[in-house]
Amino acid sequence: MSLHEATELWLDAHFGDLVAWRRHLHAHPELGRQEFATTQFVASRLADAGLNPKVLPGGTGLVCDVGPAHGPMIALRADMDALPMAERTGAPYASVVPNVAHACGHDAHTAILLGVALALASVPELPVGVRLIFQAAEELMPGGAIDAIAAGALTGVSRIFALHCDPRLAVGRVAVRAGPITSAADQLEVTLHSPGGHTSRPHLTGDLVYGLGTLITGVPGVLSRRIDPRNSTVMVWGAVNAGVAANAIPQSGSAAGTIRTASRETWDTLESIVRETVSSLLAPLGLDHTLQYRRGVPPVVNEEISTRIVTHAIEAVGPDVLADTRQSGGGEDFSWYLEEVPGAMARLGVWSGRGPQLDLHQPTFDLDERSLAVGVRVLTNIVEQAAQY
Repeated sequence: MSLHEATELWLDAHFGDLVAWRRHLHAHPELGRQEFATTQFVASRLADAGLNPKVLPGGTGLVCDVGPAHGPMIALRADMDALPMAERTGAPYASVVPNVAHACGHDAHTAILLGVALALASVPELPVGVRLIFQAAEELMPGGAIDAIAAGALTGVSRIFALHCDPRLAVGRVAVRAGPITSAADQLEVTLHSPGGHTSRPHLTGDLVYGLGTLITGVPGVLSRRIDPRNSTVMVWGAVNAGVAANAIPQSGSAAGTIRTASRETWDTLESIVRETVSSLLAPLGLDHTLQYRRGVPPVVNEEISTRIVTHAIEAVGPDVLADTRQSGGGEDFSWYLEEVPGAMARLGVWSGRGPQLDLHQPTFDLDERSLAVGVRVLTNIVEQAAQY
């Protein structure tokens, strides 16, 4: 029996399980590095299938090898954590955990990879060894992929692959591109300090709110002149806080935001440029400041041969499944794996084709569960295609 035939037989018998797993995970989301129940849920089902899951240090995340123990091995990765936000889908399987929700599709990623594991386990002989990586804390920065790598998740692995839900693609479509498919993403927070004073006498103190305004407009403006615009670098402030009275200059205030870039090389230089820019803009204003700069993740850069493997795997699902895609401004810590071994990530269509195309990280985000079977097919096809390289 071929791997393709085994996968179709497994899906015919267990698609209902896939949906049930996804709905259970969706209703019981856990934040990054707190995925203890999710980890045990996956581990118990893998063990029931005769596999040998190994929970990673810390008790969240696990790896599980399937297929021949000797010879080449590829890895397939899914992330398991949820977001710190309230769900507003109104679905019968909506989150029962206050202010925690699977609004990014990680519940689907986990259910799909669990389905792949059981489908692969039903095949007497696989063409290549497969390591299944169920990763914790993707939503945290710099991300749980670093923890998995440190625990040896890539030891012996030659290539790694992953899927990510894409609500801009209709269910039944899967997209991939060679080269960068996501962007680097960093966070910064600048806190200003002033003696404070009366708004009638700004010359006797440091005008803190004016300083925040200078940073809000000045930092993105300077970056647009210091960095090649072809690198798609964008800096956006998301939070600004200062003051309580209209006639009082406050003593402290802060501005926080994100910086994203499509260029790996630019990412390496961003922190030093930002620190220099903030200091220079504030220098004439007599304000002290502290700057917290948190480097996030580099871009996901799909390697050429790995992208070819994914492309053939998508085409093998059926006609008109393969779709084109552009680089996203979002960050994804799958990029840390690609710093170690070649690989590729594809985008799985989850839009039903009806109604609005809700974005990831929205409290109303949900997905068409038919995409679960498509995801299983693509990943098992990757196993078959990877054996040819």
